[in-house]
Amino acid sequence: MAVGDKPAPPAERLNGQAYARPSRLRAILIGNRFHTGFVRLSVIYILLIVLAFLFLLPFYWMVNTALKPANQVFTLPPTWIPQPAMWSNFYTALTTTTYESAPPVYHYAINTIIITVNGVAATLFSSSLVAYAFARLEFPGKDVIFLGILSTLMIPFAVVMVPQFIIWRHLNWLDTLWPLMIPHWFGSAWNIFLLRQFFMTIPREYDEAAFLDGASRWHIFIRIVLPLSKPALAAVAVFAFVFFWNDFLGPLIILSTPENFTLTIFLANFSVAYRGTPWNLYMAAALIIILPCLILFFFSQNAFLKGITVTDIKG
Repeated sequence: MAVGDKPAPPAERLNGQAYARPSRLRAILIGNRFHTGFVRLSVIYILLIVLAFLFLLPFYWMVNTALKPANQVFTLPPTWIPQPAMWSNFYTALTTTTYESAPPVYHYAINTIIITVNGVAATLFSSSLVAYAFARLEFPGKDVIFLGILSTLMIPFAVVMVPQFIIWRHLNWLDTLWPLMIPHWFGSAWNIFLLRQFFMTIPREYDEAAFLDGASRWHIFIRIVLPLSKPALAAVAVFAFVFFWNDFLGPLIILSTPENFTLTIFLANFSVAYRGTPWNLYMAAALIIILPCLILFFFSQNAFLKGITVTDIKG
């Protein structure tokens, strides 16, 4: 090396082998193992935007159809912005009676609220108790019983539909709300599994410390386990609410009197009042019915997603 020449920078090593340091521009654009480059990040966001658009397109089309006049529903090319926007479609949908002697729509909403509130409370209470027993207690046949509960997830509802109908008939519960409320106080296999996985992530040292202070199992469950399991309980509550609010097959089999119908049966019978399906009014009614689910998820999405993520990772 001649006098005055600058020495070459030392080669960096990774796993004992020399490698050339990538340029700063390439690191900014492409990225490395420590940093996501601009190009890679842009591709990720573009894909997410495209997927979000594809998922939101059916919902937008439902809102668009709900605001259309009847003569614009099937026009080609399709009308993406209704002219004029018929906000009166929502009032007309809410005041529609599917039968001559049918009660107003709010009566169906009351029945649906009763079933949903009972279902959410029953699911949280029974599933959390059973899940705590499988997560914390030791008893003979524990794993076999838990495996038996999980095996019920593989039985389709069509298999047990007729036996359940026969049971409700012998109990004289047909055309009442009882078959849609009472069974859920005995636990749900999927929710038991979900809560059990979350309860197992709570350190047992909390239980031992509470035992030393004289706490019982019930106090540990109420004052320690449940407060630490709010994300998982929120996820179960959202799942249960959406299921009971949108349940159609169960009420369809059990209920036969219009006074006992739910909103989903009202929506299924919507075409009876018009001797056909007025799709703009049908979409308006459907949008009103799914609105509580959208509002619930909007306000509880943080706890819901946290419960699903933590349960999936730690379970």
